[in-house]
Amino acid sequence: MKVALIGLMQSGKSTLFSAISGKAMLPVGTTTIEQAVVASPDERIDWLTKLYKPKKTVYATIDCLDVPGFNFADEHGRTAARRFIEQVRTVDMLALIIGAFEETSKPVKDLNYLKTELLLSDLALISTRIEKLEKESHKPGKAHERDKAELELQKKLHEAIESEKSIRSAIANDAEMEMVKSLGFLTLKPMVIAVNLPEGQLDEKFDFGLDTATPVISVCAKLEYELSQLDAESRQQFMADLGITESAAGKFVHACYRTLGLISFLTVCSNEVHAWPVKQGTIAHDAAGKVHSDIKRGFIRAETFCFDDIKQLGSEKALKAAGKIRLEGKEYVVRDGDVINFRFNV
Repeated sequence: MKVALIGLMQSGKSTLFSAISGKAMLPVGTTTIEQAVVASPDERIDWLTKLYKPKKTVYATIDCLDVPGFNFADEHGRTAARRFIEQVRTVDMLALIIGAFEETSKPVKDLNYLKTELLLSDLALISTRIEKLEKESHKPGKAHERDKAELELQKKLHEAIESEKSIRSAIANDAEMEMVKSLGFLTLKPMVIAVNLPEGQLDEKFDFGLDTATPVISVCAKLEYELSQLDAESRQQFMADLGITESAAGKFVHACYRTLGLISFLTVCSNEVHAWPVKQGTIAHDAAGKVHSDIKRGFIRAETFCFDDIKQLGSEKALKAAGKIRLEGKEYVVRDGDVINFRFNV
C-alpha cells in the first residue's frame, strides 16, 4: 500500500512525515519526493511477541511519500506543484495535510484549494486523453471499438467536471471504472484528511463537507515529532502525561487502513510473529498466497483462532481445551485479528 502526503507549504506536512517515519527533517525548500516505510502500530503483535518470544517480529507497513509542499503563489511554484502531482498517480491513496495551527490558518479554504488543483490536474489528463482517442478512434484495428467507448466515457468525465460534479458521478459501472483505472485519476483515489492543530486543541472539529468515506484525523505534527525523538519508555510516559492515547503514526496508519478497506491476519511461530494486511473479504486460499505462493498452491486447511481468545485464555493449549481452534477451508473469509497456521503440501 502506498500513500502520498500532499499539502501546501508550511502546512506541517514534512514534520508529520518525519514524526511517523522516524526520518530526519529535511531542509525547507527540498524539491524531491521522500519515501519511507512506516510500520503499523499493533498491540496484538506486541502481545503475541511477548507470548511466543520469536526471533523476529514483523508489523504491517505502508509506504509513505512526502511530496514537496505546494506553492501556487507564482508560475514557477504552480509548475513545480503540478509536476509533483503528476508523479503520484500510481499511489493507492492520498493524505491531504491541512495546517490549522496558527490564528491566520484557513483550513477549509486550503482543503478546497488542494481539491481544486487535483481536479484541474485530472481535467488536463482527460483533455489530453480525448485528443489522443479522437485520432485513434478513426483508425481500424483491434482496439477500435474500445477506443470509441473510452472516448465517449472521457467526454462524460469532462462534462462532469465542467458541471462541477465529481468524476465518480459520471462513471456508470465497474466496466467503465476498469476502463479508466490505469490512468490514475487523483480525484478517484481514497483520501484521508489530517488536520495539523496546535497542542491542546486536538479536539477541535472542522466541517469540510466531505462524504463519510473520507476520515478526518487531528494531529499536532510538532508535538508528534518531538515525541518521535524519545526512546520508547520516555515516549509512553510523556504521552500518558499529556493524555495522548494513540500516536500520530497509529492514527494515520489506521485511518489509511480503514479507508482502503484493509484488515490484518496474523501468523505466529517460534521464529516469527507477522501481521499480513489484506482486503476485507479475502478468502483463506488467497491469504495463504500472501504468505507464500507455495502455501497457496498446496493449501489444505487454515488452522485458525481469534486473537481475542488467546489473549483471554493465555495459550494455544488452553484454546484447544476450550475448542477455540478451528479448521477452515479455502473459501473461509478471513477476519481482522485471525491468527492462522496454514496447512499445505507441495
